[in-house]
Amino acid sequence: MEYEIVIGLEVHSQLLTKSKMFCACNATYQDAKPNTVICEVCMGMPGVLPMINKRAVELVISTGLALGCDIPRNSKFDRKNYPYPDLMKGYQISQYDQPVAVDGVLDITVDEEARRIGVTRVHLEEDVAKLSHHTGADGERYSLLDINRAGVPLMEIVSEPDMRSPDEAREYLTTLHSILRYIGASTADMEKGSFRCDANISVRCLGVEELGPKVEVKNMNSFRSVHRALTYEATRQVRAVEEGERIVSETRGWVEERGVTVSQRTKENASDYRYFPEPDLPPVVIDNDWVQKVRTSLPELPLVRKKRFIEQYGLPAYDAALLTVSKPTADYFELTLAGSTDNDLAKRVSNWILGEYTRLMKEENTGIESAKVHPTQLLSLVRMIDSGRLSSNQAKEVLEKMFGTGGDPESIAAEVGIVQVSDAAEVEVVVDEVLASNPEPIQDYLDGKKQALGFLMGEVMKATKGQANPKVASQLVREKLEALK
Repeated sequence: MEYEIVIGLEVHSQLLTKSKMFCACNATYQDAKPNTVICEVCMGMPGVLPMINKRAVELVISTGLALGCDIPRNSKFDRKNYPYPDLMKGYQISQYDQPVAVDGVLDITVDEEARRIGVTRVHLEEDVAKLSHHTGADGERYSLLDINRAGVPLMEIVSEPDMRSPDEAREYLTTLHSILRYIGASTADMEKGSFRCDANISVRCLGVEELGPKVEVKNMNSFRSVHRALTYEATRQVRAVEEGERIVSETRGWVEERGVTVSQRTKENASDYRYFPEPDLPPVVIDNDWVQKVRTSLPELPLVRKKRFIEQYGLPAYDAALLTVSKPTADYFELTLAGSTDNDLAKRVSNWILGEYTRLMKEENTGIESAKVHPTQLLSLVRMIDSGRLSSNQAKEVLEKMFGTGGDPESIAAEVGIVQVSDAAEVEVVVDEVLASNPEPIQDYLDGKKQALGFLMGEVMKATKGQANPKVASQLVREKLEALK
C-alpha cells in the first residue's frame, strides 16, 4: 500500500522593531543580562495598559503582501488563555479570527517541479518569556525564568497542509526565510530563536481525501533538523499504520542527539484556549492608503530577482538561486558588475562570489555585508585575471589578503610581487635563457619524449618565480622547440 505524507508548517518569526509589541522596552534582548530589559507591561503587572506597536503591524502587512495575501481592513487582538510558567499574566495577546493577513501563497521548486503552497494567515502576537532547565550539584532539578524575551513582537505564518515531503517543507522554510530577510521584517536567525518552526504531519493512504490524525513536532532549531524530524516522523507513522497501531494526535519533541521524536503531551484532551477580544486594545483599521504605501516600499523579491538574473545576465539557474537567497549577496553581485551587460563577466563574478569569496566568509564567520572587499575592488581583481596579469591561483592569494585588509588588488599584487607577466617579449627573454641552459631536455623533446616539455616549462616558471603567464610561456617554448626540428 502506498502512503501520502501531509505536512503543514507554523513559523514564528520575531520582528525587527526597536521596541517591544505593547510597551517601550528595547526589543533587542539577546545579549542583555537576564531580567534587565523588562517593565511592568512585560511582567503582566496588575493595572498596566498595553499599546500597539505600529511598526510591527506594518511589518506583518509587508510580509502578507510579499506572500500574496489579502489585507483585511479590520483586524483585532485577542487574549489566548493558557497557564504556563513562561506566561506570567496567564494569557498571551495574539490574534484569532481577524488576523492582519489571510489567503496567501508561497511558490517553491523541488527537483525542478514547481509547487504552490497555500498560506492560511499571518498574524501578530507577543513572544513569551524564556525558561531554562537545570540540575543542581545535589541532583535537584530546577528552572529559571528570563523575562527579557516577553513582549517581543512575534509574527506567526501558518501554511495550508499542502506539503507532501520533508524536502518540500525544507524548501518552503528556506524560501520564506529568504523573503523575511529581503523585506527587512526579521533577522530570521534560527540560532537566536528569531525564526522558529512547528510542523504538523500526518499520513494517509494514497487516494484517500480524509486526513489522518495530526501530530505536531516541536524543538527543531535548523532547516536540517526540520528535514530529519519530518523524515523520522513520517517513517514512524507509516510503520505504525502498517502494524495496525492507532496514531495518537499529540505533540512530540525532536531530540537532535538521538534523531527521534518523543511524546510530550496528547492533544485529544487539551483544554480550549478560550480566545476573546483583548479589552485593553482598540481594533486595528488598515486602510488602503497604508497598504499601498507598504506595497511600494517592498524590494524586488528573491524569486523575481532570480528570474531576472537568469534573463538579464545569462546566469545558470543554480548560480542565480544561490546569489539571490540573500539580498546583500545579490546587491553585492550587481554592484560588482557596475551596470555591465557582459554575460561572460557576470558568470566570472558569480564564480568568485560563490566560490572563493564564500569560502573566506565561512572561515571568518562573517557576512558579505560586513566584508572588507568593496565591489569595485573585486571587479578590479577579475579584470586583472582577464588581462592576464594574474593567474587564478595568484588571484586567490590576492583576494585572501584583500579579505583581511580591504586593500586594492593592484597594490597588494605589486606589494607581494605576484603580478603575472603576460608581455611576450619579457617572457621570451626568460624562455631563451632556459633553453640555452638545458640542451639535454631539448634533445629529449626532439627525440619524441614529450615530458621534456613539462620540465622546460617548470624551469621557465621557476626562473620567473611563477609570474610568467603559463599560456604565453607554453606557446613560446613549443614554437622554439618546433623550430629546432
